Amino acid sequence: MPLEPLLIAELALLGVGTGFLAGLLGIGGGMLMVPFITLILNGRGVAPDLSVKMAIATSMATIIFTSISSVRAHHKRGAVRWDIVKRLAPGIVLGAVVASMGVFALLKGSWLALFFALFVGFSATQMLLDKKPKPTRTMPGTAGQLGAGGAIGFLSGLVGAGGGFVSVPFMTWCNVPIHNAVATSAALGFPIALANAAGYVVSGQGVANLPANSVGYIYVPALVVIACASVLMAPLGVRAAHALPIASLKRVFAGILYLLAAYMLWKGLSG
Repeated sequence: MPLEPLLIAELALLGVGTGFLAGLLGIGGGMLMVPFITLILNGRGVAPDLSVKMAIATSMATIIFTSISSVRAHHKRGAVRWDIVKRLAPGIVLGAVVASMGVFALLKGSWLALFFALFVGFSATQMLLDKKPKPTRTMPGTAGQLGAGGAIGFLSGLVGAGGGFVSVPFMTWCNVPIHNAVATSAALGFPIALANAAGYVVSGQGVANLPANSVGYIYVPALVVIACASVLMAPLGVRAAHALPIASLKRVFAGILYLLAAYMLWKGLSG
């Protein structure tokens, strides 16, 4: 699969959009990247079942770089709750390894596409509902956060997302202020992405019909182009997050997610 100018432009545009959203909403951008990378790879001859897996893996690998850029900008504003990061991270790594090295390799791409569609649809609905937590609720203890981290890491490994669509609602449900939740989610994106990306490399060894320049399930040219573009845009998203009405933006973004979920549902059912 040649790396022609049109492919580079498509990947760069995708990186700009996902990088901005990573900083704005504390997500890794996987919800946007996976459907579009799937579409790009399909259009260049990669089998549908394999393209879904490669899109998930490549999306997750880019989050390693996006999260670093985003969290640095949030940390400068003192918004990251590092105490929460320290308690959630061990469970996240464990859940991510189980998903990326075990379950991911066993499931067909069509099943992963269906799971992705349902997960994104659920996330969009949660964003629209925007339920307020009980004022007395707080973050659980160390064991509770370890378990929550495991669930976040596992789900992220199956759908190629940085976990923000689970961790941000979870933290706000526990009365962590929204800007702190977004910033903390950005910090959690790094261990999620690193553990899952390593798992995708290992589980993708020896897989037939992978395109040239792939490392395991990760398509390296897409990783490089998207990561470079997204790292440049993430700080701008952070700046916007502290200045714009997030509730209105979430409603618009939820509508986009429904469209992407519908596309992945179609891919899963037709695969």
